[in-house]
Amino acid sequence: MLNLAIGFLVIAIVAAILGFSGIAGASAGIAKIFFIIFLVLFVISLIFGKRGVT
Repeated sequence: MLNLAIGFLVIAIVAAILGFSGIAGASAGIAKIFFIIFLVLFVISLIFGKRGVT
């Protein structure tokens, strides 16, 4: 999930440099969504991972 977020962030940066503002904005928005999903899944895995250890 983090790889997708970084990939879309790179696409957004390249598009912004080339002047494609619409594509850059959309890619940045998708990167934000993927990063938030990654953070939520990471926190959930930390919480449930600690519960299973005895």
